[in-house]
Amino acid sequence: MFNALSEAERDAITAVVFIGTFFVTFGVGRFLKRRAGVRLGLLYRLFCLMLAFYAAIGVYGVHASWRNHVGAAVILLSTALVVALVNRYVWDLYYEKKRQTTIPHFLREVVGGVIFLIVLLLVLSYGYHAEAQLKGVLAGSGVVAIILGFAGQNFFSGIIGGVAIQINRPYKVGDWLQVGERYAEVMEINWRSTRLRTNDAIYLDIPNNEMVGHTIVNLHYPTEVHAIRIRVGVEYKNPPNRVKDALFRAASTAEGVLPEPKVRIFLVDFGDSAVIYEIKFYMGNHARINEINDAVRTNVWYELKRQGITIPFPMRTLQLERKAAGTIKEESQEARAILRSEALFECLSDEQIDSLVRQSQVSHFGRGERVIREGAEGESMFVLLSGAAEVSISKNGTSIPVATLKAPDCFGEMSLLTGERRTATVRAETDCQVMEIGKPVMAELLRAAPDCLERLSELLAKRKMETEGLLKEAVSHSQSTRKEREYRATFLHRLRTFFEL
Repeated sequence: MFNALSEAERDAITAVVFIGTFFVTFGVGRFLKRRAGVRLGLLYRLFCLMLAFYAAIGVYGVHASWRNHVGAAVILLSTALVVALVNRYVWDLYYEKKRQTTIPHFLREVVGGVIFLIVLLLVLSYGYHAEAQLKGVLAGSGVVAIILGFAGQNFFSGIIGGVAIQINRPYKVGDWLQVGERYAEVMEINWRSTRLRTNDAIYLDIPNNEMVGHTIVNLHYPTEVHAIRIRVGVEYKNPPNRVKDALFRAASTAEGVLPEPKVRIFLVDFGDSAVIYEIKFYMGNHARINEINDAVRTNVWYELKRQGITIPFPMRTLQLERKAAGTIKEESQEARAILRSEALFECLSDEQIDSLVRQSQVSHFGRGERVIREGAEGESMFVLLSGAAEVSISKNGTSIPVATLKAPDCFGEMSLLTGERRTATVRAETDCQVMEIGKPVMAELLRAAPDCLERLSELLAKRKMETEGLLKEAVSHSQSTRKEREYRATFLHRLRTFFEL
């Protein structure tokens, strides 16, 4: 029936029969696998190809002895052994075990198909002596391949890009990437595209050929730790070293900033209206970039505010700021009332209390900022004028909350009066207003009122005994009195030495 057809038409019908037979047989196998649970592996796929091969040569009209057919079947089935060896020694042992590179199933299937195609061409050429027919088929196939290549250029380039990504492994699922101006987390890598998710939960589906063509910055390679830079401008009147110290403290105490490598501050430019500083800090998982940047910038604002360092407006204007006299007066009255009720300052006169308030600094701390750190040196105490703060101690590397401070609580008096290191960490739970009383101010008052030394040593002795639990224990009155007298003498000596009196 094919004698009246041209060579090209017969080749086309043969190709259609081959492809149709393969997909019909393969579809039947997939149906059986889903419905009946029949396990169909590599040998069944080879059976589908062989059946399609014999259907095609039967339609084409190739005649050969049964020995040729049996030999061709054996050779074609032997490709299963070759493919198994390639999977075992090339993909599994060399790439996945030795180079720790996952090979996609798609690539394994393509290589197996190429091996079978090469063996098939050899069988047709040497077993059936069909060199002339193969040349015609390959010529026609070349034209079809060129047409398909132009039509599916992006499709096939995406597949090739996906194979390259799977082999080279420039990134993996869970990594954070910078692709162009976008920062996103890798959610899935398939044979055609890479799916990403930004911090705003926006999903991006980027073809693999575009991913390969871009410069990819992997923020999780070789580790998750990477640096972030933030720039801040301050007025020219502020000494650079003072500004650097303030920015370092602000960034180092921000939540999410890693303690190592340490924060670094650089003076990078002299702008039109400000000196530009750059804060370089390190963070871990990039998923928290927004929260950590917010914490650093918030801490910078509060720290610069406390230090009297101004962030200038980006314009040439005269900005006059006058704090309401009523507000200052109210703060002073509140601080005066708190100090008057504090037992440590009972021995001071009203004039001395007023002097103490005038010379002490009032600072603002933002929520989450650390006011004092356990183990740090200190020569000042604090009065909480407004807000709330948490007191915590470190035990076995864990921070344990022990108390909550609220206005008008005081803390840090042992460091002010004796120079002891801080025994706990105090962190602002809400925005706090804190008055800090320093050693120079207290020393001036004690020189003017030396009688206060006795009273202070007595109070410190009682507080130490309460801390040690001596007043609550069932001990004799004489033992308690003797211990209190020893502590009082010790603290009196320390006060005189510390304040050089």
